[in-house]
Amino acid sequence: MSGAALGLVLTAALLHATWNLAVKGAGGGDRVGFVWLYIVACSALWAPVGVVWVVVTGERPTWWWLVGPLVSALVHIVYQLVLQQGYAEGDLNLVYPLARGSGPMLTFLIAVTVLGQRLTAVEVAGILAIVGGVLLISLAGHTARSQAHRAGAIWGLGTGTTIAAYTLWDSHSVNGLHVPPVPYFVLGLVLQLPFLAVLVARRNDPTPVSELWASARTPALTVAICSPLAYILVLRAMQLAPVALVAAGRESSIVIGAGFGWLVLREPRPARRLVGALVVLAGIGLIAAG
Repeated sequence: MSGAALGLVLTAALLHATWNLAVKGAGGGDRVGFVWLYIVACSALWAPVGVVWVVVTGERPTWWWLVGPLVSALVHIVYQLVLQQGYAEGDLNLVYPLARGSGPMLTFLIAVTVLGQRLTAVEVAGILAIVGGVLLISLAGHTARSQAHRAGAIWGLGTGTTIAAYTLWDSHSVNGLHVPPVPYFVLGLVLQLPFLAVLVARRNDPTPVSELWASARTPALTVAICSPLAYILVLRAMQLAPVALVAAGRESSIVIGAGFGWLVLREPRPARRLVGALVVLAGIGLIAAG
C-alpha cells in the first residue's frame, strides 16, 4: 500500500473510532430516531459540499451516479441500525472490534476468491495479524455463558457482514462504475432520508425529535462531521490501493477504540485488549511494507 493511501486510511480510522464513541453513548432507547437525527445533520452539512464539488470540477453526472449511491444508501441503513442495536446490548470493546474485524476478513475472502485481486504473502500476513488482534481484543475477559456477551457478539458479527457488503459495493462504484467519491457519498447520504423517514414515522413510543436533539445534539454533530470525512477518505484510498488492503488498514481504528473503551468508558480488563491492539498495529506495518 502506498504512503498516501495508508495516510488516508489511518486518518479515517481516527475519525471512525471517534464517531463510534459518540454513537455508543447516545440515542437512549430511540436508536432509529438518533440515526435519523445524525443523517439529517450529515445531509445538511455535506449536500452543499457535493453541489460545489460538481460545479467546480465540471463533472457530468451519469445514471450510475444514482444507481451506485442508491444501493449504498440501502446497505448503510441496515448497517447503522444493526450497529445501534449492538451498542445497546454490548460493550464498545466487544461490538466494535468484532464488527471491524469480521468486515475486512469477509472483504478479503471475497476480493481474493471472487474478484481475483492479488496480494503478496506479506500483505496476507498483515491481514491475518489484524484479524487475530481483533479477536484478542474482543474476546478479552468474556465468558461464553454471558447472555449479554453472546448478544453483543452476534450483533457485532452482523455489523461486520454489512461492513463487508458496503465496502465491496463502494469499491465497485468508485472504480467499476466510475462514480467520484464526493458525489457518491453525498448522494448515498441524501438517498437514505426517505427510507429513514418511513422508519421514524413507524416507531413505537417515539421520542419527539426536539427532545432527542436537545439531549443528543453533541454526539449527533460529532457523527455528522467525523463519519463523512472518514468515509470520503476511505473511498479515495480505494482508488489508490486494493480494497482488501484498505479494508484491513481501517482496522487501526480498533487500537483507538480500545483506548477509548479503557480510558473514556472505563470498560474492564484493558491489558489483553491493549496487547491485541499492538498485534493490530503489527499487521498494519506488514501491510505498509507489502
